[in-house]
Amino acid sequence: MTYSHEVERMCPLTKGPHHGPAPIPEEGQWVKAYQIGDISGLTHGVGWCAPQQGTCKLTLNVKQGVIEEALVETIGCSGMTHSAAMAGEILPGKTILEALNTDLVCDAINVAMRELFLQIVYGRSQTAFSDDGLPIGAGLEDLGKGLRSMTGTIFSTKAKGVRYLELTEGYITKVAVDENGEAIGYQFVRLGKMMEDIRHGKDPKEAYEKNIGTYGRFADAPKYIDPREE
Repeated sequence: MTYSHEVERMCPLTKGPHHGPAPIPEEGQWVKAYQIGDISGLTHGVGWCAPQQGTCKLTLNVKQGVIEEALVETIGCSGMTHSAAMAGEILPGKTILEALNTDLVCDAINVAMRELFLQIVYGRSQTAFSDDGLPIGAGLEDLGKGLRSMTGTIFSTKAKGVRYLELTEGYITKVAVDENGEAIGYQFVRLGKMMEDIRHGKDPKEAYEKNIGTYGRFADAPKYIDPREE
């Protein structure tokens, strides 16, 4: 250790009480975190790239500082989707400090990692007050049945109004319109469940019809439009 001349000339004074870091909540415990291995929790981070043309939601399940589980969800950029595939291979097995200082290929994923890191080391994780946290594999619960990310895609113009294209329930096939020309409901297909049924041997037409649902006052509408064609 090298000290400046000014510091060398100073007389030493004894340091007062040292209580260490403030405890943070981690998986149902109050923990004084001195090193990366003291950090555990499951949480999410959201990031965006420099031109802001895409975004990433990153979910990590960390145990004793090591990433045991990663879920990478992206939207808005085809390149980021492929970067996410690489990030999915890179992240598990690294400590969160290693991951913070690893090039995760895409700016949006790197930013998500930064935001997630800040939450988890400050005790703001989703499992801060959950005894023993969540088991490895809990990240899949965010996807629901069919293991498909929940996305919303809505396009609208002043001239022609709104078009619902995809919402949490699934792919929108029809939008219900009332006498005033207002959208009052929609019909959707649960794509994740439909593909699951097809994989398990169900006839595609039957699987499609089985997974159709509606929302709002769909049945009462005098008119229906295809949001992609009309």
